[in-house]
Amino acid sequence: MPTVETDTPYYKDLREYLEKLDKLGLLIHIKRPIIKEKELTSLVKLQFRGLPEEKRRGFLFENVIDSKGRKYNMKVATGILASSREIYALGMNCKPEDVNRKWASALGNPIPPVLVENGPVQEVVVTGDDLLADGKGIEEFPVPVDVPGYSGQIRSSFSAFITKDIETGIRNVGNYSAHLFGKTKVLWEIAKTNHGYVHWQKAKANGKKLQAAVVIGATPNIAFTAMAKIPYGVDEFGVAGAIAGRPVELVKCKTVDIEVPANAEIVIEGEVSTDFVEPGNAFGEYTGYMATDVVSRPEFKITCVTHRKDAIFTHVISQFPPSESSVMRKIAYESVFLKFLKSDCNNPAVQDVALMEMSQARYLVVKLKKTHPAQPWQALYAATAFDPQYGKIVVAVDDDIDPRDPDSVIWAMSFAMQPHRDVKIVRGKYPELDLSAYSPEASRADKDFPEAQGSGAMLIDATRKFPYPPTSLPRKEYMEKAIEIWKDEGLPELNLRDPWYGQTFGYWPEEYQDDAEKIVNGQHYEVGKRLEKLREKV
Repeated sequence: MPTVETDTPYYKDLREYLEKLDKLGLLIHIKRPIIKEKELTSLVKLQFRGLPEEKRRGFLFENVIDSKGRKYNMKVATGILASSREIYALGMNCKPEDVNRKWASALGNPIPPVLVENGPVQEVVVTGDDLLADGKGIEEFPVPVDVPGYSGQIRSSFSAFITKDIETGIRNVGNYSAHLFGKTKVLWEIAKTNHGYVHWQKAKANGKKLQAAVVIGATPNIAFTAMAKIPYGVDEFGVAGAIAGRPVELVKCKTVDIEVPANAEIVIEGEVSTDFVEPGNAFGEYTGYMATDVVSRPEFKITCVTHRKDAIFTHVISQFPPSESSVMRKIAYESVFLKFLKSDCNNPAVQDVALMEMSQARYLVVKLKKTHPAQPWQALYAATAFDPQYGKIVVAVDDDIDPRDPDSVIWAMSFAMQPHRDVKIVRGKYPELDLSAYSPEASRADKDFPEAQGSGAMLIDATRKFPYPPTSLPRKEYMEKAIEIWKDEGLPELNLRDPWYGQTFGYWPEEYQDDAEKIVNGQHYEVGKRLEKLREKV
C-alpha cells in the first residue's frame, strides 16, 4: 500500500488529508443515499469483519439521509483516520515503521500552539435561540447510529473534547463520546480515571460549571493525540504540533473560554453541569459488548455551534474490535507505553511494546534485551501501573520474540515460563468496562472497585532464566541462501515471521557445534564414530 513521503509538509486541514487519501486510492466515495440510522456504520463495519487490514479504506458518504427521509447538507467521513496501520501512518505523515519514533519525538519535544484571529471553522456561527430552530443545534449533524438494532441512543465518537484545568488553565484534549438527547442537550460519557473528569471534579469543587468545546473534523494529528494517554498537565495541542512539525493554529470560541483548531470542520461549544447527572441508555462499547450499565453522566449544554459552510462530519468506527478506534488505540498506546517504560522508567532493556488489538490495551507484550533478571519485573510492574484500566495481562519476552505475533508469544510463554515461579497477580486495578470483573446487576461501588481491592492484573515473565540451546531452525546463512533460491524460482512473496533462522542462547557445547559442521559437510560417519566411543553396557 502506498504511503506518504516523509519530506512532505503536514496537512493544513482535513480536506487536504482527504485529497491525499483519494490520490492514493484509500478513500471510497459512496454517492447513493445512505440511511444514517441503519446503513452507514453497517456498511463500513463489513471491512473490519471481512477484509485483511491492508485492504481496508476510508469512506466518504456524499448523500446521507435519516430514517424519515430527511437529506443532510453535510457529507460524512469515517474510517479515514485508522482503518489500517498504513492509513494511520499517512495521518502521522510518516512511514509505518517510523510511527513509534515520531510519537517518541513528539512526546519529548512538544511545539506550543499559536492563537490566530479567525479561521474557517467559524464561517457559520449559530447561537442563542437560533440553536432551537428546525434543523439547528445537534440536528444539523448527520450523526450515524453505532450499532443498528442494539444502540439505545445516538452517540457521537467525537474527535476531541476540550476542557481546561480551572486552577492552571492547561488544556486537556480527550477522545470522549457524547450521547445526544436534544438540540442543545448532550450527555458527556467519560471514565472517572480520565483527565477530563479531573477537570470536572475541580470545577465542581469550586462551584463552577466546566466550560468545554467539542471539535469534529480536525487534522489527524489532533485526533491521534486526543486518543493517546498523554501525561496529565501536558497540552495535547503541543504534542499534535510536534507531530505536524509546526504549531497548531487555535481560535477563541465564541461563547466559552476555550481555544479550538482554526481549520477544523465543526466546533460545538458549551458548559458541563456540575449540579446533576442523569442516566443514558445502552450503547456499543469498544470492548466488543453492548454497554448496559446506564451510569449517570453530566449534561453538556450547547451554547454555540460553529462550522465551515460546507462542513464534513467525521465519525470514528468503534465498538467490536478490530475497528478504527482499536487501531488508533493500539498504535498510540504502544508508542506512549514504549517511551514510558524505556525512558521515563529508566529501563534501557525495553525494546518494544505491543498491544494485542482484540484486548483493547488489556493485553500487553513487552520485548526486552535484558542484562539483569530484575529488568523484566521492572517493566511488568511499571506497565500495569501506568494506567488503572489498562495492562490486565502483561507479558515480558526476550528480544528474539515478535511481540505482535501471538504464535511467537505463546511459544515464549510455553517454554520460557513456569507459572509457579514467573507469574504474579496484583490487585488495585479499575475494571471500567471489563465485564469479567462484575455482574451487570452489581452495585456501582463494586463495578468501580470490586471486592474492596479492585480488579486484578497478571504479570508474566516469559524471558529465559538461564542459558538455552539454539532454536531448532537452520542457521542464518543457510536460510539466506534458501531465500535466494526461493526468489530465483519465482515462488510467492514471503512474509517471514520471527524467528526465521536459528539462534544460540548460551547453551551449546563445542562438541555439538563440531558435529553440526561435520553433518553439513557430509561427514556424518565421523559423528557416528564419536558417539560410538560413548557406548555403555546395559
